[in-house]
Amino acid sequence: MTAEEDQTSEEDSQPGSQSSAPSALLPSGASVGEVPGPAGEAPKLPGAHECIIEVQSLGKSYGSIIALRDVSTTVKAGEVTCILGDNGAGKSTLIKILAGVHESSEGVFKVDGIVRRMGGPRDALALGIATVYQDLAVVPLMPIWRNFFLGSEPTRGRGPSRRLDSAVMKRITRSELLKMGIDLRDVDQPIGTLSGGERQSVAIARAVYFGARVLILDEPTAALGVKQAGIVLRYIAQARDRGLGVVFITHNPHHAYPVGDRFLVLKRGRSLGESEKKDITIEQLTTLMAGGDELDALAQELRRA
Repeated sequence: MTAEEDQTSEEDSQPGSQSSAPSALLPSGASVGEVPGPAGEAPKLPGAHECIIEVQSLGKSYGSIIALRDVSTTVKAGEVTCILGDNGAGKSTLIKILAGVHESSEGVFKVDGIVRRMGGPRDALALGIATVYQDLAVVPLMPIWRNFFLGSEPTRGRGPSRRLDSAVMKRITRSELLKMGIDLRDVDQPIGTLSGGERQSVAIARAVYFGARVLILDEPTAALGVKQAGIVLRYIAQARDRGLGVVFITHNPHHAYPVGDRFLVLKRGRSLGESEKKDITIEQLTTLMAGGDELDALAQELRRA
């Protein structure tokens, strides 16, 4: 493609054909509410260490079942808030509230200092809160650039001659991945041929490109080996260094501690406490998450055996 054709491609691209946020970032079956604020208005990144999200005494009940109770934390620009806990601790419930999938039953949820009640994930996306789920919402047989714009594809031309602007999508995909330090061999290759860590990195870059100020990562290292987990942790650090607030959900304190600035530990839907990195060691964090006395009792039992 010549430079002239490339310029024409950009001019003919229809920005109105793109939604305000990619549907690929939404979990399947999620409801969609009205987007607050004027159409096309994009929230800006605040200054470093300024609070973007604050939750106070948050709780969620499903009938008589209490899934979450009295949880408080903050997410600040340029920092990583790690939410740790074993299976059933309430991590998924908390992130679904932050992502707008569920409404809390009690407590206060503030974004930019304003109390919010979101009607769905698109309300969260309009406020710059993007979630990358474990399944990544990618189509394995589609090229990387198609997955990058999945649900928000720019087009060129008008009327019956309108078609996908593949040249623009490929160029933007390549450029945005490079900004995150991701140098892939070819954006035309199926995303299913990438490693787990590389697929995670594409999902992170996609969320950043579509205006994320807060990036919620749902157990991104859970199914990865040591090397691939290290790749994802580097990209989390890069997102943090670009000024984003990152919420990193994990059950592995050894993954959380190197990149985390703040640690919230959940157990059976309740908070065991929140600590800044300077106030807690990796050993203390591991003991807190494992249950402390329960872990000591197990160690003594195993020694007797």
